[in-house]
Amino acid sequence: MNIDEYRAYDATGLAQLVADKAVTAAELLALAQQRAAAVNPRINAIVQDVPADPGRGPAGPFAGVPFLIKDLAQDYAGLPTSAGSRALMRRPAAEHASVVQRWIDAGLVIFGKTNTPEFGAKGITEPAAWGSTRNPWDLHRTPGGSSGGSAAAVAAGIVPCAGASDGGGSIRIPAASCGLVGLKPGRGLTPSGPATGESMHGAAVHGVISRTVRDTAAMLDVLAGGEPCGPFAPAMPTQPFASCVGQDPGQLRIGVRVPTAINPDPHPEAFAAVENAVRTLTDLGHHVEELPRAPFDDAALARDFLLTWFVYTAWELAEAKRVTGAGDQSFERDTLILAGLGRATSSVDYLAAVQRRHEHTRKLSTYFESYDLLLTPTLATPPPQIGEFDLPVALQRGADVLIKTRTAGLLRYTKIVDDMVDKNLAWVPYTQLANLTGRPAISLPLHWTADGLPLGVQLVAPLAGESLLIRLAAQLEAALPWRDRVAPI
Repeated sequence: MNIDEYRAYDATGLAQLVADKAVTAAELLALAQQRAAAVNPRINAIVQDVPADPGRGPAGPFAGVPFLIKDLAQDYAGLPTSAGSRALMRRPAAEHASVVQRWIDAGLVIFGKTNTPEFGAKGITEPAAWGSTRNPWDLHRTPGGSSGGSAAAVAAGIVPCAGASDGGGSIRIPAASCGLVGLKPGRGLTPSGPATGESMHGAAVHGVISRTVRDTAAMLDVLAGGEPCGPFAPAMPTQPFASCVGQDPGQLRIGVRVPTAINPDPHPEAFAAVENAVRTLTDLGHHVEELPRAPFDDAALARDFLLTWFVYTAWELAEAKRVTGAGDQSFERDTLILAGLGRATSSVDYLAAVQRRHEHTRKLSTYFESYDLLLTPTLATPPPQIGEFDLPVALQRGADVLIKTRTAGLLRYTKIVDDMVDKNLAWVPYTQLANLTGRPAISLPLHWTADGLPLGVQLVAPLAGESLLIRLAAQLEAALPWRDRVAPI
């Protein structure tokens, strides 16, 4: 097998070759490492090596398939989980994360860890610790975040599928930016342990980014299910997720919304992406209609998402300082700003924002009484340029003074917060809904811009809607195949 043949297969296909003894796990690992050596210096997707053992014998549904895990909350025993932070780059994990152990048990050969922004706190992947990850479709643009390293590695053909996680869009944003499939499972379906019970009150979940729907479905079968240290036992489907691929989803009623309170005027390519999806869905026999307004208070949801994110970042920073002894100099300016805003938030205001998640969930649940799915773009604009979200120099200096004087909370009274909201959420205003409400959502690569850049389309489902999303995603994949679209790197 040569590198071009390797890149033509998805993970399911490679696993079948290993099972048929047409290729060995060692040969596949060598090809993955060869591809990484050729392209990683240009995209900076892999930031740590993992000692790989392709010779431990085939076992599990993905035996012998090369794989990468995200360098955030996907601990590999004995190796650091940096979370994109200089402070954590030398602190080894005591044990495998539950999802990592499940990938190992499935036979995947893990050989590296992928780049992520510091604490996964951005929709781009430009950490000071490791440097920027670049989009294989355009090296001047971001692959999204926070699973940007994983998406870039898959889009560049290093691996057909990679570990990812999603607390505000961190699977779907990179998938959309890189022309890939990204499913965020519903709250609690995949484990967060053993070190964590529920990350971000269950808003953050683990999954994968892949090239095909069948890989995404089969990987969900690998990951799904509770664990003894978890907060509860999730309801499991009556049939494997992989079996849903190719099943008729039925005639669905789908509502569509493109403008948002954060970005009332999305890029024309975002409208084009949805229009293309609507035409295809209609041709497939589904009933699709434009919604006159969002089925929830999207402005309030954005405020609640950011407030809880600020507080969570403050806790992560404090915890990193506690376990490492690191000072402010070991963290990025933007992280210190977010943490300062979090510390300035009262406990009552924080709890109120968490409690309002139920209001958002009830409104979305009411919507699902009349519709099967919600359709939006995944991105409101094409993937931004690398460095586009850097703070202006004047704001950097002002922020540095407040950080040094421990008065960063005062930033909430300046335009810096509005600037951060406008820049960081205006291009990705659609994804936080599924996290705060705990609903499953998927991004599919159904559109490329006139410049050849991917721009995904998102579908949000009600509780336990993963199987429905997979059935419809596979139907769309057959109608608008994307597998042969290859990034130019």
